[in-house]
Amino acid sequence: MKKSFEPAGSFGDREDVLLTEQQLALRWNASVKTLQAHRLKGTGCPFVRIGRLVRYSAHAVAAYESNHTFSSTVEADHDR
Repeated sequence: MKKSFEPAGSFGDREDVLLTEQQLALRWNASVKTLQAHRLKGTGCPFVRIGRLVRYSAHAVAAYESNHTFSSTVEADHDR
């Protein structure tokens, strides 16, 4: 049986885009230093570390944004 070839970086259905710090900072209109501070405190979006590289899974970013979306400031303050 011949194995099918998948291009490098392809994971089929599990494929997820990894964002750089700069890309996420741009998306959130925040600074890279803000993202770094959140990582240090453990309060930010989950991230992937590959050697010295830091990346954010697009799925993790979407989940984080969904979990931090509120319909009122009272609801947002209660979540803290």
